[in-house]
Amino acid sequence: MTMEHPPHTGPGGTRPWWRGAAIYQIYPRSFADANNDGVGDLPGITRHLDHVASLGVDAIWLSPFFTSPMRDFGYDVSDFRDVDPLFGTLADFDALVARAHALGLKVIIDQVYSHTSDQHPWFQESRQDRGNPKADWYVWADAKPDGSPPCNWQSVFGGPAWTWDARRRQYYLHNFLTEQPDLNVHNPVVQDALLDVARFWLDRGVDGFRLDAINFSMHDPAFTDNPVNPDTRAVRTRPFDFQLHSKNMSHPDIPKFLERIRGVLDSYGGDRFTVAEVGGPDADREMKAFTAGDRRLNSAYDFSFLYADTLTPALVRQALELWPDEPGLGWPSWAFSNHDAPRCVSRWAKPQDRAAFARMAALLLVTLRGNIFLYQGEELALTQVAIPFEQLQDPEAIANWPLTLGRDGARTPIPWTADAPNAGFSTAQPWLPVGADHDALAVDRQQADPRSHLALTRQLLGLRKAHEALAIGGMRFVEAGEHVLAFERSHLDETLLCLFNFGPETWTTPEGANWPVVHAVGEPQSGTQGWTLPPFGGLVLSRP
Repeated sequence: MTMEHPPHTGPGGTRPWWRGAAIYQIYPRSFADANNDGVGDLPGITRHLDHVASLGVDAIWLSPFFTSPMRDFGYDVSDFRDVDPLFGTLADFDALVARAHALGLKVIIDQVYSHTSDQHPWFQESRQDRGNPKADWYVWADAKPDGSPPCNWQSVFGGPAWTWDARRRQYYLHNFLTEQPDLNVHNPVVQDALLDVARFWLDRGVDGFRLDAINFSMHDPAFTDNPVNPDTRAVRTRPFDFQLHSKNMSHPDIPKFLERIRGVLDSYGGDRFTVAEVGGPDADREMKAFTAGDRRLNSAYDFSFLYADTLTPALVRQALELWPDEPGLGWPSWAFSNHDAPRCVSRWAKPQDRAAFARMAALLLVTLRGNIFLYQGEELALTQVAIPFEQLQDPEAIANWPLTLGRDGARTPIPWTADAPNAGFSTAQPWLPVGADHDALAVDRQQADPRSHLALTRQLLGLRKAHEALAIGGMRFVEAGEHVLAFERSHLDETLLCLFNFGPETWTTPEGANWPVVHAVGEPQSGTQGWTLPPFGGLVLSRP
């Protein structure tokens, strides 16, 4: 079933589809398995696009499906221009794009420009010797006189970010796994090759890119040591945590490369979309640099919410106030969950509160200024799955167990049919187990329940499309105490007051008793002067 929603329009006519858009992330391994080998695939996604379209989202974002040895489950690409046989074929991809477009969905795909797999032909050639045509396509450096790596840089996944290669008698850089050598994106020829990859997928009809770990794409060519991280408060589970990462990433020339990427997308039409993933302690500055003006990326998102242990009014306000509506400042994007972070309902709520909290969080997300990303299963209020060590697949979790929180628990299969084997994901044993409590949250059960979280998600995404104030309006925070988040969203002659009670006690608004209710969760009650919000209650009112 698909639902009709109003088109995006602004005061000057139709606005870019992506501005204020809701984008649904699909992790292909775990979405739907069409050939019943236990791993999700592109045909499985195509079969279930009607479900995605029925939510009222504007686009899908596909995590990597490219040819890969799967050491990091697709983020180690060995062929940028093909589909891994595990997921299907290029013809399957073309069919997916055609079906998505027929349903009114744009298609965004990941592009991994900071590194490749060590099985990529580019790296296989580069490592042969120091004189081949691709010798400078990766980051190579001589050993120090004592044979140690050229500097102190550490890998995100644990251990030094340098590995010795006997053929070249040099070290190569890998900010992630040893099997993920870093491209030398300082090299304009490498940039040209990556831009050709972008053109390949744009020619196949994609509507934009999510640029993975793009602030890792350029390093300090002098190989200067990273400084020591002076913050000793956090638990350090990896050598990476002991440093400030100012030299192995975040080079000031990255925005120039982004301008080249933007130029390619603009050559295909002005409605293509680019969003950067930006992590690290300097994310705010980098996101703004990456999206400044009209020649760089359209948007960026960081981990403000994704890695937060708790959700508070102060956190929301701090994150959103970094993106005021000012000329030349980029357009933000927000996500509460994704494939790299534990599911938000499990991070932010106690088990007994999760159903109510999930409803409040869903209303909050659709009222934020910027683009919003929903991770597959978020429309079902799926919980994080506890994966025992012997079933872990995530290389980061395995290497740093038990202190590093692994990513597998957020990557488990989507439950489609409650009473089917493996909840309808596959007739074969899935690559990760279905969550023990996920059968009860399956799509078929929620589809039949008008009070389900799935039904709420459809209502809320329709609400966001129906109100320009929510999609693209300005945002002004209102003081309401420590446990209550209050802000206004305004566009033209419409002003909406959004209220959320994060606290353990009820809270009463000082006004608004007779204001029209746009939407409510948690059953707030109207009084003589204002509204009473229970814990985890949310309310959107239209200011007369």
